[in-house]
Amino acid sequence: MKEKLKNIPESPGVYKFFSKKEIIYIGKAKNLKKRTSSYFGKSLKDRKTNQIRRLTDDIEVFITNNEVEALLLEQNLIKENKPKFNILLRDDKTYPYIYFSLQEDFPGIYLKRTKSSVNKNFIGPFVSSNSVKNSIKDIQKIFKIRNCSDNTFKTRTRPCIEFQMKRCSAPCTNNLSETEYKDDVRKSIEYLSSSKKNMLNNLQREMKKASDKLEFEKASEIRDKINQVKIIDEKQAVTPNQTNADIFSVEKTNNYAGICIISIRDGKIRGTKTHLVKNAYLETLKDLYELATFNFYSNKTNLPNKIYFSSNLKENALLKKAIIENIHETVIFPKNLSSFIRPIISLAEKNSAQIIQNHLSKRERYEFAYQELAKKTGLKKIKRIDAFDISHQYMNQGVGSCVVFKETGASKQDYRLFNIPDALAGNDIGSMEHMIERRLKYYVECKPDILLIDGGKTQLAFTNKILRNFGIKDILVLAIAKGVGRVRAAETIFTSKGVLELAPNSESFKLLSEARDESHRFAITASRKKLMKKNKYSSLDKIRGVGPITKTQLLKKYKSLKNIKNASIEDLMTIKNINETMASEIKQKL
Repeated sequence: MKEKLKNIPESPGVYKFFSKKEIIYIGKAKNLKKRTSSYFGKSLKDRKTNQIRRLTDDIEVFITNNEVEALLLEQNLIKENKPKFNILLRDDKTYPYIYFSLQEDFPGIYLKRTKSSVNKNFIGPFVSSNSVKNSIKDIQKIFKIRNCSDNTFKTRTRPCIEFQMKRCSAPCTNNLSETEYKDDVRKSIEYLSSSKKNMLNNLQREMKKASDKLEFEKASEIRDKINQVKIIDEKQAVTPNQTNADIFSVEKTNNYAGICIISIRDGKIRGTKTHLVKNAYLETLKDLYELATFNFYSNKTNLPNKIYFSSNLKENALLKKAIIENIHETVIFPKNLSSFIRPIISLAEKNSAQIIQNHLSKRERYEFAYQELAKKTGLKKIKRIDAFDISHQYMNQGVGSCVVFKETGASKQDYRLFNIPDALAGNDIGSMEHMIERRLKYYVECKPDILLIDGGKTQLAFTNKILRNFGIKDILVLAIAKGVGRVRAAETIFTSKGVLELAPNSESFKLLSEARDESHRFAITASRKKLMKKNKYSSLDKIRGVGPITKTQLLKKYKSLKNIKNASIEDLMTIKNINETMASEIKQKL
């Protein structure tokens, strides 16, 4: 179980606990890894948790975009699967709706839960009943719609306290006409159903206008309303109208394939299924989609109206024809993706890739990346990569880093740091040359297969020149240059033969990016520590009256001793606790 827990991602989503292939518990989590691991910790647990831990022999997770989606999906799956330990959530309630009694002459507004299909009277569903209640209050404040029962409304002879609080227009006493009241109802529905973006923009303009007029209390109220609107009006990817559809997604990584199937019925995710296919070397995406589709529809019951494939298969015409003839003759395969379906397809893609990652060991992941990179670069085998980077602070405290990646990933015991002379600290090329020359002296039996440099063609050229000067011919040099605007996954990788073409989502590209990022992190961390150490003990410590707080304030404002030295006495006196005498002494000592 410990090995399975290690591979669970730190993402929001839903987890399922199995006992002898039967789902015994379904839960949601903001962080799947932390939540599932908590069940198997050493701390004392309640009786229910101890039973779940004792019976669980397998775990399956399904990641979502956010915690709200996880909540909605959790409830749908619990109602469908009815796991034995999900007792607390086995009630007859569904999601709360805002309900307008439009069949009445003077409709009211209410919170209503229903298991039956909804009509135009309902707006929702929403996740939180408190959000619905607050929304109804807002509607009453703005449009003064009644929320009393129909019986109370019909027997009332004078306005109630809601009218006195200016939250109801008192239609019960003929305070306004039926036409005027229904116009307010129509505006209320438009308010709730309109574009969230436009509505929030209008509220933000109102908030700014109130703030400009110094009406801060009003601006604060509008701000709270904006926050509330974001909660109650959030449309989730897991409730796409009344769609009936199945979504298939397949991802391949070397000899593994991940398959994810999502079933949507009546606009809600009713089920998810993931498969791991081992030894899938010879299987094409088309073959895997066929395998998944015909296995899934083996009983031909509860068939969907639509089927989506996340991959744009060139040969999917045959697959579609086979489905229509053998499974469901009226099914369609939409080309245009609605705003509801697109996020769910994205979820399917994430989960089909994640199912592979959950089963891959650390060694396997890097082996795949090394094999792919070796094929692209023409090397027979790659066992080790050394990545170099440099960092400095204000042209000082220069540090060079060399991080090492082996078959199991980063090998931190082999990391090395190199102090860069101050004369070279601001010279990136000179600093890199200084570091590599020093590092090459240690390459006797532990030479890398690839030497990775953070830079472009210039850095590549002088690194190859240094290797030639040392008589080293069997190390491949790669230079990874940042993309335009430093956008991730847009880097260019140079070799002595030109640009190395790697797909941004390939394992080899991810490996090189990871090595570059790690070398950068290692260098900049060391450089900052070096600066902090220098600042901790400086010439300022010898000046009477300058304590740690004053020294920190001086360095924070002027950045260096040189800038403090060049500052005027009047300028130094702007620092708290520094008078004219102390300012003069600081200038004299420095």
